[in-house]
Amino acid sequence: MFPSHGVANLTQQWLQRYGWEILPHPAHSPDLTPSDFHLFGPLKRHLGGMAFETEDDLISELRNWFDNLDVDFFRVGINSLLSR
Repeated sequence: MFPSHGVANLTQQWLQRYGWEILPHPAHSPDLTPSDFHLFGPLKRHLGGMAFETEDDLISELRNWFDNLDVDFFRVGINSLLSR
């Protein structure tokens, strides 16, 4: 394994050697879509202060929360994408 301080330089050299184009990185995580951000605030507020003894308990609570969301919750989130 390369030392951490040299990894970026080695990567840059490798990319240049093979002529790969470096694309600009988006301002948000590539794992997240803009629609995800509508979900996180309410989910964080819902789970705030809760403690779960097992992963299954957490999954059960998440399923319950999603099952009880009003369809308008998703409609608002999707429609807000138009203004972005």
